[in-house]
Amino acid sequence: MNPVRRILLGREMGLVVMIVLFCAAIGFYKPHFLTLNSLRIVLLLVPLIMIVAMGQMMVLVARHVDISVGSMLGLSAMVTGMMFRDLPQIWWPLGFIVAIGVGAALGLFNGALVTIFRLPSIIVTLGTLNLFRGLTFIISDARQVDRQYVPSALKAMSQTSPIFGIPWIIMMALSVALLTYVFMNHTRVGRQIYALGSNPEAAPLRGIEANRVTLFVFTMSGALSGLAGIMYASRWGFVNPSNTGAGFEFQVIAAVVIGGVSINGGVGTVLGTVLGVLLLGCVAAALPFIGIAGTTQNAIYGAVILIALVIDRSVRQHGISSLAVRAS
Repeated sequence: MNPVRRILLGREMGLVVMIVLFCAAIGFYKPHFLTLNSLRIVLLLVPLIMIVAMGQMMVLVARHVDISVGSMLGLSAMVTGMMFRDLPQIWWPLGFIVAIGVGAALGLFNGALVTIFRLPSIIVTLGTLNLFRGLTFIISDARQVDRQYVPSALKAMSQTSPIFGIPWIIMMALSVALLTYVFMNHTRVGRQIYALGSNPEAAPLRGIEANRVTLFVFTMSGALSGLAGIMYASRWGFVNPSNTGAGFEFQVIAAVVIGGVSINGGVGTVLGTVLGVLLLGCVAAALPFIGIAGTTQNAIYGAVILIALVIDRSVRQHGISSLAVRAS
């Protein structure tokens, strides 16, 4: 089956239809939703989720899960924000190196615990979720990095750019998605991630170093969370230890599983993940239009995750049944 036909018949096309139908339904109820301003709201809601979702996709494809991404985002953002506050003369682009480096170190720590002690990743990252959040409070002394300390040039990245006025934060998210697509589909390590997730027992027999791949995906998840951390400071203009990245893992995991990435590993695409992020962005943007409080978002994300898991299990069982019928 050629790639175009596979997309047209695959889950990605179903997501496109869902996005169109959802937006049409909300637009019919509230016509103001179908405006360029609403599109801008959606596009500004999704970049941070999309960046972190690319790392989460790698982790899930490798048959693990990282629920500490929100805390890694928060700690990376706080370290970078404090650097800007305490060293006002520093060259602001160095903040990207610091944020990504802090995130990568945290992700490597997660991966090391999983590989060295053979612990389930969900238990490890549940612990580090709270550990990293606690460290954020400790290093910041529970104080917020206020707007005046975030460099103006950094904040401008979420407002505009010379390219048709599209904010840099959106182009950065799309660039991360494109690079992830190339990496996962056209590199040896990308193929090894799929192979490890598909069959962890057989992967070492094919010469795949499972521990090295596992360390890599967790480090990438941390690095991308760090990148999202500094872009959070750009988007909102401040870093607060109590709410920066809090609950972010639910949005990311919801987007990834909606996009068709299997929690059982070995299955998932960048395009599906991007569409899952866009669908969540549309839902989040639509809530104010239909009078639903933003505090209900976590409930919606939880319901979405459960529905996606049921669909994933049904698809897998259907696939197994089909193979059994063919074999008979």
